[in-house]
Amino acid sequence: MSDEGKKEHELYEQRLKTAQQWKDKGTNPFGNGFRPEHLAADIVKRFDGQDAVAIAAAPPQAFNVAGRVMSINSFGKAAFIQVQDRSGAIQVHVKKDALGDGYEVFKLVDLGDFVGIHGTAFRSKTGELTLSATQLLPLTKTLRPPPGKFAKEGNTASQEWADKQALHDTEQRYRRRYLDLLANPAVRETFKKRTRLVQFIRRFLDERGYLEVETPMMHSLVSGAAARPFQTHHNALDIDLFMRIAPELHLKRLVVGGFDRVYEINRNFRNEGISTRHNPEFTMLEFYEAYATYEDLMTLTEQMISQAAVAVTGSTKLKYGEHEIDFCAGWRRVPMAASICEKVPSLKVADFADAEKLRAVALEGLPASEQGPVKIMNAGELMAFLFERFVEHTLIQPTFVTEFPVEISPLARRSDLNPSVTDRFELFVVGREIANGFSELNDPVDQKGRFQAQVDAKARGQQETMDFDEDYIRALEHGLPPTAGEGIGIDRLAMLFTDAASIRDVILFPLLKPQAK
Repeated sequence: MSDEGKKEHELYEQRLKTAQQWKDKGTNPFGNGFRPEHLAADIVKRFDGQDAVAIAAAPPQAFNVAGRVMSINSFGKAAFIQVQDRSGAIQVHVKKDALGDGYEVFKLVDLGDFVGIHGTAFRSKTGELTLSATQLLPLTKTLRPPPGKFAKEGNTASQEWADKQALHDTEQRYRRRYLDLLANPAVRETFKKRTRLVQFIRRFLDERGYLEVETPMMHSLVSGAAARPFQTHHNALDIDLFMRIAPELHLKRLVVGGFDRVYEINRNFRNEGISTRHNPEFTMLEFYEAYATYEDLMTLTEQMISQAAVAVTGSTKLKYGEHEIDFCAGWRRVPMAASICEKVPSLKVADFADAEKLRAVALEGLPASEQGPVKIMNAGELMAFLFERFVEHTLIQPTFVTEFPVEISPLARRSDLNPSVTDRFELFVVGREIANGFSELNDPVDQKGRFQAQVDAKARGQQETMDFDEDYIRALEHGLPPTAGEGIGIDRLAMLFTDAASIRDVILFPLLKPQAK
């Protein structure tokens, strides 16, 4: 065993002995039943602006709080401790004269332990609002010390070890998120912002008459998006199932059934790579509105996200990395072909019907190892390839890219003005896709052909395709009213609002490869 391993084991054993000492003094180290009546932040706010004299002159009021001990400054017969609850931290003054025999129990309290406090408020000599403890109740003994950055050096026997455990390694922060949340107030704030974002979106849609629903997580077909699925097996039915890629086709079935405005905020699963932008399990908002067009949804999206920015961050302008992003409504809208022409001057909009010309441009400068898929792409797939290669990463400010080719839009309605493209948009910010929406294809005959094209693409080697969903065709034959729908990546939007460099920073428990033992 390494020296650090021995130290860890010694501290663990030491805390086990302390837990037994709690028991010997009549305290259950893992008890229950204490009910705090106040929050630390509320107490601090209550006395905001009142100096020591004013607090001392007022009739004393007893407060009752509980939380984790984050620091201990001991002076023999007295100590100052910091107790943190879900609202924040408050200083507590513990004196032997006030606690009597209870002070001997307090001396067995370690950093990270949970305690209950009864006490009255005063201001310390430094002006900090403090509770003078009239009773201290040990509640939970922790067997491992917290990250060392909490404790003031030299206050506990475990400090040397705890300092070494302060979380500096990014992967360990993700693996031990419970410690990351303890150690880093900024991390706690990130996830509070994420929650406020989701709460705002629900309010926004609810106020506009949308109905929140839940649809299946396990599908018998690969549907709703072109992506690789996770596969599982149902033993009782003896059938293979797929974790859902997207809820789209089920939500549109609900519109067929008469729910004209529906939305779902839930998990999707895609068996693809892991990166700073991708996690196999992620959260999506999908919503559908009958009698709306993709242009209506672009306007709605501007309103929703710009207002969400204010609700979450306090402003429509926010910093992300080296950029200042302005979410104030009035975002640019540009057709995909036009955006490519801006970056590739040798191409004109009329060239996008010529697959061979597009292929020549796509292959130019491309490593030989990456040329194989390009050589079999059709015109629409080549347009998408050129967009991803030359344009996507340059779209820093919120930008709607429109008029996606039919070949890569199997569920979107064809444009009346140009049947080779669809009434579809994607929203990009700092070079990332944030949202995808379109006027829905409600022609069952056309939809049959699109599904068949997906089957054909799979047959020629494409991995990210959809299956032929006969029941969905049947639903369309019963009639889908003119409808527009959209999906928004909650994780990526949360990244923008929290200036997070990685999607793992906004997912509480991201997927990680198991550690070697």
